[in-house]
Amino acid sequence: MALPFLFLLFLLPSLISLLPLAESQLTVNYYDKSCPKFPQIIQQVINDKQLRAPSTAGATVRLFFHDCMVEGCDASLLISSNTFNKAERDADVNLSLAGDGFDLITRVKTALELECPGIVSCSDILATATRDLIVMVGGPNYPVLLGRKDSFVSKAEHVEGNIAKPTMPLSQILSIFASKKFSVQEMVALSGAHTIGFSHCNQFSHRIFNFSKTSEYDPAYNPKFAKGLRSLCANYTIDPTMAAFNDVMTPNKFDNMYYVNLQRGLGLLDSDQTFAVDKSTKPFVDMYAANQTKFFQDFAQAMGKLSFLDVKTGSLGEVRHRCDAFNTLKA
Repeated sequence: MALPFLFLLFLLPSLISLLPLAESQLTVNYYDKSCPKFPQIIQQVINDKQLRAPSTAGATVRLFFHDCMVEGCDASLLISSNTFNKAERDADVNLSLAGDGFDLITRVKTALELECPGIVSCSDILATATRDLIVMVGGPNYPVLLGRKDSFVSKAEHVEGNIAKPTMPLSQILSIFASKKFSVQEMVALSGAHTIGFSHCNQFSHRIFNFSKTSEYDPAYNPKFAKGLRSLCANYTIDPTMAAFNDVMTPNKFDNMYYVNLQRGLGLLDSDQTFAVDKSTKPFVDMYAANQTKFFQDFAQAMGKLSFLDVKTGSLGEVRHRCDAFNTLKA
């Protein structure tokens, strides 16, 4: 269920109040005159793509998150590497990003370039597509302010230390989010995006095979869940594309089941399960498990805040002709 329209009216001024000076140039109606069909075009493309490939929503949300956490929401993650530059998307932590997210942005950009060439930035496309897909699969609506420009830089070496990995200790994960000005509660709310999408077996294989001398799998897992994962991922070393849904109960629906799963030992990743037991995060897991409305409200607020992270405006960026390449090749 989407948030009521009145909540959107309440959320918009509170989000605008969070904007530093550069980001205050963003507006909800940025393309009303220069590309008036922007909302309709992006909605049509994402509808078609999501219906054909249901993994698109989770893939796009993760793509947006990984982009914003490294030097801001500037589409730097969409750049392809070349002879002169190893780009962000080829950093180790980004190699598992699903292709459906990249493909969607390419499709939207192509359609928009036919309608209004050189107008809509790739970073605005990614931010809007993420919100629209969340709503499409049952999640909360929230305003997306527009006017971002695309980055001039994308380097793989800039990624390390900015993206939380599931095997990191919680203290390190909290530190990464704190460096972006996110509270513990906002981090737990954003983690609720794991209610959709999937993770490859190699990201949690250490929890289900040869876990310890006394247990084949992590005892924090529900035993039946662990056995199911062991069967699913039995050949993951042969086929590295093998994966499991992050939310085994309602994998294609955006809801609060992710938090309920954590309480039941159904958290797929190390970091997920840690949230359910650590004293700093457990109260928020329990609150969101019991109250989906509260989760939706806090998630929407946190996503709005994420979408402003170190955005580029004016001469600090460009509107790319193609989302996977800078307008000018840089040696």
